[in-house]
Amino acid sequence: MKASTLGELKKSGWESISVKEEIRRNLISKIRNKEELFPGILGYEKTVLPQIQHALLSKHDMILLGLRGQAKTRILRLMVNFMDEYIPIVKGSEINDDPFNPLSKFAKNLIEEKGDDTPIDWLHRSFRYGEKLATPDTTVADLIGDIDPIKAATKKLTLADQNVINFGLIPRTNRGIFVINELPDLQPRIQVALLNIMQERDIQIRGFNVRIPLDIAMAFSANPEDYTNRGNIITPLKDRIDSQIITHYPKELGIGMKITRQEAWQERPSGIKIHIPDLFRETIEKAAFEARESEYVDQKSGVSTRMTITALEQVVSSAERRAILNDEDQTSVRIADLYHMVPALTGKIELVYEGEQEGAISVAKHILGKAISKIFKVHFPDPQSKSEEQKSVYKTITDWFADGNEINITDTLSNKEYEKALKGVDGLEELVNTYSKDLPKDEKFIWMDFVLEALHQNSMLSKQDLDDQTLYSDMLGSMFSSLGDYSDEGFDEFE
Repeated sequence: MKASTLGELKKSGWESISVKEEIRRNLISKIRNKEELFPGILGYEKTVLPQIQHALLSKHDMILLGLRGQAKTRILRLMVNFMDEYIPIVKGSEINDDPFNPLSKFAKNLIEEKGDDTPIDWLHRSFRYGEKLATPDTTVADLIGDIDPIKAATKKLTLADQNVINFGLIPRTNRGIFVINELPDLQPRIQVALLNIMQERDIQIRGFNVRIPLDIAMAFSANPEDYTNRGNIITPLKDRIDSQIITHYPKELGIGMKITRQEAWQERPSGIKIHIPDLFRETIEKAAFEARESEYVDQKSGVSTRMTITALEQVVSSAERRAILNDEDQTSVRIADLYHMVPALTGKIELVYEGEQEGAISVAKHILGKAISKIFKVHFPDPQSKSEEQKSVYKTITDWFADGNEINITDTLSNKEYEKALKGVDGLEELVNTYSKDLPKDEKFIWMDFVLEALHQNSMLSKQDLDDQTLYSDMLGSMFSSLGDYSDEGFDEFE
């Protein structure tokens, strides 16, 4: 049973320690017990997470510095798990006063008046985390506090009484963790107000010659792009932040796939079973890697991991819609669905001048095409290889198209129509059987579809996108056909 008065708390043997010592103690315990410290955070096991642990063990205030979509805020919010589940506070205190070391005038007066009968509340750790997104209109009063004339009038107090102080967000998070996201967006004069908190660990409220020594752990996040685009971190404040930790995007395709699988909404309540082949999961993730290297994309802005999450959700929704239209209870993601992730790409990438000239949609399709081509070459011979032996494996397929055959795959083809159309292409099924053995039955046709798109990306087949239809045909035939159109137009002019 928890103590309900100051006297009971003294008898319980509870000891008061600083919040940073509390975090350090609990972190050590979790490490010794081999507990998962940051659940759901992937790809940082050997880089960012050890550095964060070092900072916490050192009792440091820290800043996570990295581009958009690198889990900075999520990591900071998980730090609350390193605090005790409950701590005692003086009941009614606005700044979570420690019963053994009260700070506010309210708590000091109450303890002086009631002594061991002072009522005690127990505060859960979830209420010991404060967070503020830095915006240009943030004021010192928001963060630190100010005099409240209304409170003075209501309580009939003079403005010289400490009880008229309206505490800001930071004092209200006393004995906890306070985080400021996007720190460079905070105006320099507001950043100055944080200097005392960072070094002397106290706050000063305007109009009072009194200092309140807070017990608080401070953490920040920032995007390097913001340093030049929207603001800066003033040098004295940067000097007071003990640890600067650099975050990064997934370095391996597999890690990126795990993050996307974990975060994307895939299990839908529509009752339709949607199969997502690993082939397409790889391709979606590869698109993000390609975007992070593309000459058309502004690399200073970064390409958020949210891109692949929303992309996968768009792809699943496209397959779901097709199944609903065809009254089918199951389907699999196809190439046609993959191209419906383009809106997710265009909304998540910032283009440089050359990219703007090409157009956002063209750049997105270009990136996706490169991803398809590279994943294809992992599983099949390179169509661009100088080796005639490798090129020859596609000859049966390309000859079929050279004979004037075409295949039209619409976005809404039923499963049966889809399979029938792909089966009609000579050599396609045999190629997939040769290079992708032991495939699940419902994936064979997906791979066949993937091969056609990859051959187009490698300039071996022509492709026409007509709204919801995709028409594959012979490359040379398509070129001659277009030349013929120009020729006819020319003759018409002379006639």
